[in-house]
Amino acid sequence: MTKGAELGKGLKIGDTFTPNNVFCAPLAGYTDFAFRKLCYSFGAGLCFTEMVSAKGLKYNSEATRQLLYRDKSEPQTAAQLFGSDPHILREACESADLEGFRLIDINMGCPVPKVYKNGEGSALLADFPRAANIISECKKSGKAISVKFRIGLERGRVVAADFAKLCEDAGADMITVHGRTRDMYYSGEPDYAAIASAKAAVKIPVIANGGVFSRADALRMLDETGADGVMVARAAMYDPHVFSEILGGNDVWDRRAAIEVQTADMLLFYGEKYTVVQMRKMASFYLRGMRGCAQMRAKLFTCGTISELRAVLDEIFASNRVSD
Repeated sequence: MTKGAELGKGLKIGDTFTPNNVFCAPLAGYTDFAFRKLCYSFGAGLCFTEMVSAKGLKYNSEATRQLLYRDKSEPQTAAQLFGSDPHILREACESADLEGFRLIDINMGCPVPKVYKNGEGSALLADFPRAANIISECKKSGKAISVKFRIGLERGRVVAADFAKLCEDAGADMITVHGRTRDMYYSGEPDYAAIASAKAAVKIPVIANGGVFSRADALRMLDETGADGVMVARAAMYDPHVFSEILGGNDVWDRRAAIEVQTADMLLFYGEKYTVVQMRKMASFYLRGMRGCAQMRAKLFTCGTISELRAVLDEIFASNRVSD
């Protein structure tokens, strides 16, 4: 097996260059602009928007369009689209909504029933002609195109290598392979051999995804798959500082400061009501492992204003300083 790329090495994807090969996955409900900024500050080489419906853009859904908001300070963020109609997906790539995005990622791995039943996401693993048509149509937009997919629909029926080749032949500039089948959702050991087979089948960059929670996990993933980079998902949701750790940093994460920065960014765009709800959720993730956080979490979720949220956070951090 060919050893994977060096951890931290930059990548060329179409006409886009990334500073390193440790990426943040698109996470529905989480990877908005404020969260991405936090991940970039800790060293993420590339972040993706939340999964965006091509049909939603076509029919002028403001909620869908809002998912594409970027801060001016963000680097080369990629937009992730999902859909099943090749022409609607191409229209989305060419639309004014995606004008500022140089890299478009097509989701062909989402396992959730409402997406799958519409013939979108992982359902495309069972429709090779449609998947190829989607990629080739999107490529006509002139954008760099990547594809994120799972290794198959069911355990024992892995199509990773064949689907990887299909993506490359249709014009994809990069693929991300989640080393689980659809029926596994997000549990179980990723199939390193299946990812390795996809890497061996193509010449374009291959990013390996699934089960990367630490630097040791990332190194193992690269060594066992030969991949060109890794993508971090749930680990980033719980701890965006994980990018620094994976890249070999030894700095200490100031959780309180990170929460405050993310809150301030969100307030400017979303307003207080949405920000409070989102940051109650995010703060509960970031506080995991701190003394007393389990008891304080219930109190955190009763907060109805930013002032109340900050007061509870002050109490949590103060009690931890006293306990140290």
